Amino acid sequence: MEYRDTARDFLGVGWKFPVEVDPVTGRVRTASSEENIQESVRLILLTGKGERMMHPEFGCDLRRYLFGVVTYTACTQMAQEVRQALIRWEPRIRDIETYVELDPADSARVLVHISYVVRATNNPYNLVYPYYINEGLEG
Repeated sequence: MEYRDTARDFLGVGWKFPVEVDPVTGRVRTASSEENIQESVRLILLTGKGERMMHPEFGCDLRRYLFGVVTYTACTQMAQEVRQALIRWEPRIRDIETYVELDPADSARVLVHISYVVRATNNPYNLVYPYYINEGLEG
């Protein structure tokens, strides 16, 4: 009898991003289990609200901070925006915590820190997403 991890099956399978074709099988590469959730989190962060015609509320509105002044208030607002988007659009995770800080190595970039727990497996995960606020500007 084959053992199946039904908790991981629940996490699903989705396209791997960026989208790639497997040269051996000719099929689109996929991500499964926790990797699928990480891909989903990145997709939510990379998609601006209004970008999807049939789903205009999907995504995270980080683009409104482009070319803005990075202050403590702006970082707090960005962290809240990310947290609310993940709560709304990724039901497979819980205990979501976010904070945003200016990258000490690059003044044109902020680091979005995300931690969460996968509901089905109770596994904790952390992700640091670099986001360019003032790309191409001299610091």
